[in-house]
Amino acid sequence: MSDHREKREKNQKLLRKTRKLYVQDLGKQIEELELCLRELNQEFDPELASQVYRIAHKMKGSAPIFGFERAGRIAETFLVLYGWANEEDGIVPASRETLIHQSREHLLQLKMEQEVCAKEIEVDELDLQTVQAPLAMQGRLLLIDDDDLLRSYLVKQLELAGYRIDDASDVETAKAKLRESAYDVILLDLMMYPQSGYELFDFLKEDPTLKWIPLVVLSGRDDLDDKVRCLRLGADDYVTKPFEYEELEARIFSLLKRSKQFEQMAFRDALTGVYNRRYFDHHLQMVLQWVQQDDKPISLAFLDIDRFKSINDTYGHQVGDMVLQGLGHLLQQNLRTTDLLARYGGEELVILFQDTTAEQAAIVMHRILEKVRVQPLVRAEGQGTCITFSAGVAQWQPGLTEKRWIAMADDAMYRAKQAGRDRVVVAGAEGALELPSGEGPAVPRRRILIADDDVIITSILQSKLRDLPVDIEVVNDGEAAREHLQRGLFDLLILDGVMPKLDGFSLLESMRPELQQQGVKVLMLSAQKREEDIVRGLTLGADDYMSKPFSLLELEIRVKRLLNLED
Repeated sequence: MSDHREKREKNQKLLRKTRKLYVQDLGKQIEELELCLRELNQEFDPELASQVYRIAHKMKGSAPIFGFERAGRIAETFLVLYGWANEEDGIVPASRETLIHQSREHLLQLKMEQEVCAKEIEVDELDLQTVQAPLAMQGRLLLIDDDDLLRSYLVKQLELAGYRIDDASDVETAKAKLRESAYDVILLDLMMYPQSGYELFDFLKEDPTLKWIPLVVLSGRDDLDDKVRCLRLGADDYVTKPFEYEELEARIFSLLKRSKQFEQMAFRDALTGVYNRRYFDHHLQMVLQWVQQDDKPISLAFLDIDRFKSINDTYGHQVGDMVLQGLGHLLQQNLRTTDLLARYGGEELVILFQDTTAEQAAIVMHRILEKVRVQPLVRAEGQGTCITFSAGVAQWQPGLTEKRWIAMADDAMYRAKQAGRDRVVVAGAEGALELPSGEGPAVPRRRILIADDDVIITSILQSKLRDLPVDIEVVNDGEAAREHLQRGLFDLLILDGVMPKLDGFSLLESMRPELQQQGVKVLMLSAQKREEDIVRGLTLGADDYMSKPFSLLELEIRVKRLLNLED
């Protein structure tokens, strides 16, 4: 074991050293690229263009190997721009000025990326373990600035510090993001076009939930009147450009720490950690303002733990509290970030589902109900405690008041109680649609077999696809995949090209007639990116092919298409 650890440490040390050397070499390549572009601007020489292509090609191939994928992607943009220079009879672009202009923009991005890479190496060498990291990981920021380069730079630096960050280049985009997601701190540039940052102040102030988000103003004007005006309008801090990044990050850290403490006291339930009744009421007011401006569905679910008094009487209030905590945690794990979970009172919880019909919300609630029936939420004296709950779901309809909407969901929950508990009931104009105990919703579920020996990849795939109406099985070698395919019917096979015992290509070749006869769709995931490998996989019967690393969003879209689950 010690030999293994020592070998791993040596490999990590070697990797760190190699990464540091590569960042230095990356800087030299960028200098060569800049020199070529400068000379091209003075005199357009096709040979110089070929040199740009060669430098970019080298960079694209090597940067991702050392973990600098973003630099590789930027280099790829140069290959697209200068692909003609690598062809024997390449045609020189008609608009050379546009070519040079775009090249300069990509060069600036590369320089910025090299700076961030160097910073990563520095942090890695120092092995910083400060209290900032865990707190920063919990902070989600929104940066609003129309300066593309500055915005890109700050996004990368703040991500490097451990923050999650979204960005917007104008006020309207920022408003849309604020409606879609929850943020802990907003960074706002004042001087923007066509709308100034001042126009966002009223939007934030009028919203009962957004007005509490800490706001940091970034401004190129060191003007006392501006500072006073912003602070009186509700800004929490004012930072003048140009600024030192370290100072800005320290201000963000301080605001985030204070706001987290405030939120915990004001808007969070002390026992479960989910939002409290006060926050839910504020949020519901805001949602009702938004929902009347668009046609997107929104639904409300009330749930009440069945026979909760019996749990307290049998095991004590301490176990009852732990059951509430466990249920709150399980619900948060199975809801989207856009869904809002709150403790309404006692053993009642409420969930607000954005962009969701009542039937869709009921399906989610039923899946969660199936889990709590068999998954102990707490263990006391060696014994696991499982629960059930009764839930009512109501979809908002035009003309519904806040009070009436809540009453509809509450009434549906009591219908579930009266029908025998342990079920989900959907409120409707004509009575209620009931999803009783032991019966799942009438939604066709598809079966997926994932065959991949990479544990991390299979875990990511399961997590990404779990919200689809699918049942997933996982195997880690080709022989096991063949056995599963021979035993049961599957709708989709997600297949790694390289696996132990039997590789994905050989499996496809040996089972092609059976897979076609059963109608099994095949999506190949492989690190092999050569054109001949892609052609081979598709020729052997794969319906689609994705190279690793891949986009999770693109993966979901392709899976939906293969299973005919497209919206």
